[in-house]
Parts: sequence; structure tokens; C-alpha cells
Amino acid sequence: MKTINVPVTDDVIIDLEVGDKILIYGKIFTGRDAALPKLVKSIKNGENLIDIHGSAIMHTAVSDAGISPTTSNKEEIEENIPYLSKAGVKIHIGKGALSEDTIKALQEENSIFIVTPPAAALLTSKVKEKKIAAFAEEGMEAIHELEVEGIPGIVAIAHGKSIY
Repeated sequence: MKTINVPVTDDVIIDLEVGDKILIYGKIFTGRDAALPKLVKSIKNGENLIDIHGSAIMHTAVSDAGISPTTSNKEEIEENIPYLSKAGVKIHIGKGALSEDTIKALQEENSIFIVTPPAAALLTSKVKEKKIAAFAEEGMEAIHELEVEGIPGIVAIAHGKSIY
């Protein structure tokens, strides 16, 4: 089991391989269908709503019931992964296989994709603090900033290779 602290550097990403089991600590962001396209648009417009350099983004909503990853290959999510990686996101957290184009884009930006169990009770128990970081109007699909201790995952895509 490898411990990953975010924000993360390129050196940490370089040392990870497909199949590695990890625990993530630190500040991560959430985003899914409604918020990720808005985040990309805001970045393209030169707005700095959140600092995503070296960050991790989990594809989930945040509710009182907890967090659990959504399918990352939904068009509204996957089409934003390459741009977010180019803008500084190093770790994308979700579930499901991603396209060859997305795998290549992740490789080009030295970013990775982590799959995590869709077990809300387990994942929610790892969240120590949460607050809305952007797009409050989206409710539970707003971008949230979470302080996490030990979110488990498996490296599913790294350096042009995929577990799928």
C-alpha cells in the first residue's frame, strides 16, 4: 500500500504503476456531470476558482448520505479529463474504463486515473472536512473541497497503460 499526499508532484506520479494500491491523504476536489464542464469553461476564461495544480478530483457528488464515485466515462466527465490534466490535475478518481484518447492524454500530462470502491460508508468515513469550493448553485454536484485521510484506490491508468 502506497501513501499519496496531495497536492502531488510529478515525481510521485512517475513512481506509480497500474495495479498499485494507494491511500490518498490531503485536500481533494469533487466534480461530476454538472460541475466539471463549468470548471473547464471557467479555466478557459482565465478564472482561478480553485487551485488544481497537483490536485486530485474525485468524480462524485457530496450529500449528507456521503460520497461514492460515479462512472467516469460519462461524456460530461471524460471529455473534461484531458483538459483538467493539462491544467494541473494529477489524479482523477472514479470508476470504469476510459477511452484510448483519454489514456493518451493522461500519459502526455503525467496524470493518472484511480478506481476506488463504490462504498459510500467506507469513503465517507475518510472525509474529515468538507466545504463548497465552486458552483454552489449545483447543490450536491457543486465542486467540493474535501480533507481526506486514507481514501483507498487502485491505479487503473498510468503511463499509457490501463488495468482494463
